[in-house]
Amino acid sequence: MPRSVLRPLGLLCLAACLLLGASIAAGATEPASSWFTTQQGRVRLIAAEPSVGSAAQTTLGLQFELAGGWKIYWRSPGDAGFPPQLDWAGSENIASAGIAWPAPERFSVLGLETVGYEGTVVLPIAVTLAKPGAPLHAVVALNYLTCEKICIPYETTLTLDLPAGPAASGGFAEVIAEYQAKVPGDGKAAGLHLVSAGIESGDKPHLLLRLNADPPLARPDAFVEGPEGVGFGAPVLAGDPAHPELRIPVYGDGKTLAMLSAKPLTVTVVDGLRALEAVAVPSEEAPPAALPSLLRVLLLALLGGFILNFMPCVLPVLSLKLLAAVGHGESSAELRRSFLATALGILLSFLVLAGAMLAVRSAGMAVGWGAQFQQPAFLAAMAVLTTLFAANLWGWFEISLPRAIADRASLAPGRPSMLGSVAAGALATLLATPCSAPLLGTAVGFALAGSSLDILAVFAALGLGLALPYLAVAVVPALAHLLPRPGHWMLTLRRILGLALLGTSAWLVFVLVAEAGLPAAALVAAFLVALLLFLGFARASRWRTTGVLLAIAAAFGAVMILPSPQAAPSRLADTLWRPFDRTQIAGLVREGKVVFVDVTADWCVNCKFNRWLVLDRSPVRERLAAPGTVAMIADWTRPDAAISAYLMSYGRYGIPFNAVYGPGAPSGIALSELLSAEDVLRAIEKAQGSSRAADNITPRPGG
Repeated sequence: MPRSVLRPLGLLCLAACLLLGASIAAGATEPASSWFTTQQGRVRLIAAEPSVGSAAQTTLGLQFELAGGWKIYWRSPGDAGFPPQLDWAGSENIASAGIAWPAPERFSVLGLETVGYEGTVVLPIAVTLAKPGAPLHAVVALNYLTCEKICIPYETTLTLDLPAGPAASGGFAEVIAEYQAKVPGDGKAAGLHLVSAGIESGDKPHLLLRLNADPPLARPDAFVEGPEGVGFGAPVLAGDPAHPELRIPVYGDGKTLAMLSAKPLTVTVVDGLRALEAVAVPSEEAPPAALPSLLRVLLLALLGGFILNFMPCVLPVLSLKLLAAVGHGESSAELRRSFLATALGILLSFLVLAGAMLAVRSAGMAVGWGAQFQQPAFLAAMAVLTTLFAANLWGWFEISLPRAIADRASLAPGRPSMLGSVAAGALATLLATPCSAPLLGTAVGFALAGSSLDILAVFAALGLGLALPYLAVAVVPALAHLLPRPGHWMLTLRRILGLALLGTSAWLVFVLVAEAGLPAAALVAAFLVALLLFLGFARASRWRTTGVLLAIAAAFGAVMILPSPQAAPSRLADTLWRPFDRTQIAGLVREGKVVFVDVTADWCVNCKFNRWLVLDRSPVRERLAAPGTVAMIADWTRPDAAISAYLMSYGRYGIPFNAVYGPGAPSGIALSELLSAEDVLRAIEKAQGSSRAADNITPRPGG
């Protein structure tokens, strides 16, 4: 073969050998076992360094990469499951091996509280060598359980060899260190300190954890490990966030609970990136007087209910009531009775709403303020009701009761009835539920996270707050007479208010499109138009009554018979926004980005005002569209378990709700129900913070 050919061939062979040697060397520097792969994910054993070095200890890691939705369990798994179990029999040069557990997450499924990990997680393992400096042959028999809607146990054996030699780079030191940093310590570096622990006895015992937190707690969770047979629920944050108290429900029989006050408990507190692990021996405590805390919430509920009167949902009802009082020139006694009846209607309606919340919660379903607007039948009924009120304002519709009932209800001709006043109060309550006034979210969140008595008390306070203007007129009837004297202006105002209520009907039909589909909404709209035409031309009272009943039946029939769409319609015509995905937030923040979340719905009037007045206007829109900022929209028009869980993780049960995440606020900053441009921009700047805070972010799970 000619020399001119041999030389290039030799060079090619030499290059191939060099590349092969480099690849072999590279493979040799990756100290890891083979992957054990299943449909639910994979797992392997890794080492921090490619050789054992000269120290008495070396660090390994059990690396899990789980498919979406699948989880493994923490050392204390909660109501179900078991943690990964390791058996090192058959290994050489291992004296002992201990797992360190990174801060876990809470998962709530069908009433069960479990604790574990999802996605990617590494369990650091500190291995003490029997002979420092000698080669390590690690053989671990692994038994673990992975769960989603079903649970699947797996068993496998992982093998890893580390040769003797000085410590060198090329291992998985950084990966293992990332998760080692998530292992809870004594809390000093995180600004957390467990001050004391106590057991509050009674019908519903609680473990009370008192802490100091600097900075204050944002969204804490706590996991308690105690005697066998005792369970611990999710904590409720009380008191000053800088000196908080975590109230943790305790479950078990009386005999076991009596032992808690003398038993050491291992407590793990997690708040975003921060974590604390401590051992505490709780003392026996008498149930504290909860009145001051409850009293504060009741005052918030009272004020929140009062503010609802001035929300766009409810203000027309108050205007109609004052208009009716002026138009009929009632005496002070009549005014007092009429406005007291309206206040009574509001209070009764709020108590009925509280009872419905209790019934839904006892059935194990999610509850929320305004959630009834996610039900097509309710929307159809409200559309018919507001249309009837509009027709009544125009003088087209009025149902006369039998004379004996009318006499007892003071239904004199030309005078508003007591039953009508009660109905006005009920309407005000129904129209208030898609609105979330300032302070209302705090009060409702406290109620729905508390006992049945808390729910009844808070909802009664909300009703009393909404009824305050009516009670004020009942106490001082002269307030109603401060309005202009009756005249032709009242007819014009009645027509305008009637048009406003008809606009409400149109809005409800628009929401119904998203809930039940266009065909059902179109049929309901057609029934409403036919109803108005019928009421406008019908003269006989009994025919009008019959027409009303037929319209109601037809509206319900359209919603119940026609199929609903399988998926919610797209809300993302505006390219600024992307669909809400809670699992993406951590990764985006790790990249140094700011994430703005807007939880909204077609039926939420305040959400629309926030969008029109703040989010879609300068300078907020420009800031949301800036590089490094991601705007997510969570559409709660129809029921969505993921969004409900997200809201509940913040103690919220209604919307609007907005939160901002970023390197400076990885746990999120919750904003007020009514936004302002200044508040949004200030929160974004705070969340932007410093990129160094973005490492190792895991938002608190909602389920």
